[in-house]
Amino acid sequence: MEQFHSSAYFLYVFPIFLGAILLEAWIYRRQYARAYPWKDSVTSLGVALGHQVTGVVNQLLIQGIMAVFVWQYRLFTVPDRSWWSYPLLFVALEFAYYWYHRCAHEVRLMWATHSTHHSPNEMALSAAYRLGWTPFWSMSWVFFLPLVWLGFNPAAVFGMLAISLVYQFWLHTRLIPPLGWLEGILNTPSAHRVHHASNPEYLDKNYGGILMVFDRMFGTYIPEASELEIRYGLVHRIESQNPLVVVFREWINIAKDLRHAPGWSARWHYVMGRPGWGPDAPPPA
Repeated sequence: MEQFHSSAYFLYVFPIFLGAILLEAWIYRRQYARAYPWKDSVTSLGVALGHQVTGVVNQLLIQGIMAVFVWQYRLFTVPDRSWWSYPLLFVALEFAYYWYHRCAHEVRLMWATHSTHHSPNEMALSAAYRLGWTPFWSMSWVFFLPLVWLGFNPAAVFGMLAISLVYQFWLHTRLIPPLGWLEGILNTPSAHRVHHASNPEYLDKNYGGILMVFDRMFGTYIPEASELEIRYGLVHRIESQNPLVVVFREWINIAKDLRHAPGWSARWHYVMGRPGWGPDAPPPA
């Protein structure tokens, strides 16, 4: 089985990302007449470097599971060179990504990793590579196991996932307005600004990677409203620029909640319930 290494992809595309960030900073200063969020961007770079280092272990563990326990017992083998295999994989991966991303907002264990990505308090391109260090422990990879079990080569699955993540880089900006008829079909900067908002009206919406099709199908799509100013960042904002605080704050909060939990039912909900769950919290609407 071929191995896929996301670190190599990052090294290839990072110079392009850096050039785009410098251009964004120049336009941002001219358009908004205020300083570009360089501190957030440097923190994001620190988080990204840590993601690359920890990613070596995460890849070994995840790809080992894929190779030993899933690929060897696959139901079928999807031919790599058939014209239909990659369009089929694209749609299947978009479906898996939607449910991974939705659960990453609705299950606190997964949110502990994914909240790192939502921690910047401004929307800028550098936020795209502010990614958590603990995806293995948050079980995000489980959502992509069925694709391998059905017969898609793991290297193709993770390669397609890398393409989706590279596509999503340009979505993290204020500078690109709504794109007309593409809204609601493709993931756009406008749709992704909604996703990164902490406004109550926008929470937990627009989960798609490249497509918005499954958001529309499952009722989680909402367009950006021009009259509503977006507040970025977490509901309980992180003001620290320390990458360790950004990455591990939610894990520390989970540990504190578990320590003071009144029983095993509460412990379960503190880990597997929705973020913000508490014994006295109102049920979700």
